[in-house]
Amino acid sequence: MKSSLLFLLAGFFALSSMASAQRLKIATVNMERLFNEYHLTGAIQKEINIERARIQKDNNLRLADIREIETTIQEIREQLKDINIGAKKQNELFQESNDLQQDGIHKERERSEFLERRNGSLNEKMRKQMRGILVEIQRVVSDRAKAGNYDYIFDKSGNSSQGIPFVLHARDMTDLTDSLLKEINEEK
Repeated sequence: MKSSLLFLLAGFFALSSMASAQRLKIATVNMERLFNEYHLTGAIQKEINIERARIQKDNNLRLADIREIETTIQEIREQLKDINIGAKKQNELFQESNDLQQDGIHKERERSEFLERRNGSLNEKMRKQMRGILVEIQRVVSDRAKAGNYDYIFDKSGNSSQGIPFVLHARDMTDLTDSLLKEINEEK
């Protein structure tokens, strides 16, 4: 009798959990695609690329200046190889070479610090702007979940720390990505 009652209760719980699972409204979204195809993402990436090009142009100018110093130092070294120059001239050339070498070291340090500072600033700016876009997309997804009365919306582009997708299989699940892309890009 007890085992029959236990089986009856187990069956009841199994049926009730299956019935409640069938009532869940679940959808998927590809957050990576939403992010990449959002019109503001492209605009920000274009702005970032322009700034990176400016930084690279300035860096190239600094490198050209350093290379010019290196070329001058090499010319002085060639002059120092001449055995017919006097001791006074040799000392002058040697001093000029040392001064130029110190100047080159100083300019290389400045260039390196410039790159580190500017790239760091640009990366921080990009991180903040991209985070703002993600927050906006998450807001739109959340609004759609509320309006569509969805219980869960899973990001099918997300991976675990081991690189395994969180959503391994989603049979007959609504994918909201295309309609959300249309919605977020209407703001143009």
